[in-house]
Amino acid sequence: MSRLTSHPNSHNSVPLPISAEQPLYGRQPTSLFIQACLRLAIYAPLVAAMMALVMHDAHHFGDIGFGESSWTEHMQSTLLALSAAAMWAVHSRLPDLRTVSLLLFGLFAASLIREQDALLDERIGDGSWQILVSLVAIPVLISVWRNRARFVAEFEHFGRSFAFGLFGAGFLATYVFSRLYGRTEFWETLMGSAYLRSVKNAAEEVTELFGYTLMAIAAIEIILLAIRMGRQRRAKLRELGALR
Repeated sequence: MSRLTSHPNSHNSVPLPISAEQPLYGRQPTSLFIQACLRLAIYAPLVAAMMALVMHDAHHFGDIGFGESSWTEHMQSTLLALSAAAMWAVHSRLPDLRTVSLLLFGLFAASLIREQDALLDERIGDGSWQILVSLVAIPVLISVWRNRARFVAEFEHFGRSFAFGLFGAGFLATYVFSRLYGRTEFWETLMGSAYLRSVKNAAEEVTELFGYTLMAIAAIEIILLAIRMGRQRRAKLRELGALR
């Protein structure tokens, strides 16, 4: 049985239809399969394009490692900037995932600032990126905490979506696996006397790029999810209005 959830203490709260029995990706299995194939056809070339950039860097930076001037580093920052912009757009224009998107905006924006640590340390001062991250993260966390009931209601949809699966995979690849995979100790043990720091850097940066790519794709899916949720909510409200 579907139900409407709303935050009674918020004048701008939007009731969200929460229903495990009504999938957001279409009710027909054939339609779901076609959508999955379409997504694969769109996203696979994007991943291939990322690897083409990696190959370019391997030819030009392979002997010195993937430095700050590499295309891999630039693409990481670009994906984070696009993801942050997408989440801010959802937060501002698509109210059905307003709080979830705000939290994700904070994550992407903070990660983007962190990726510029070398530049910020040189231009502003050592550790300046930490101050900037705090200026972004603290207001976002406070806002999400104040609207935590709405966040939980939104997450009931988001947590069951394809977008969440992609985001979770990207998050784990970037913030967990790449850190462990890029440990110097691991590569020294693996390569022994033939250890090259450039190989270790390439492995870590490429893994990060793949994780950021997954999260950027997840940002696209979040936009689509928020649009579908809005349509579902409006249809439910029209149905309730017709019953009165």
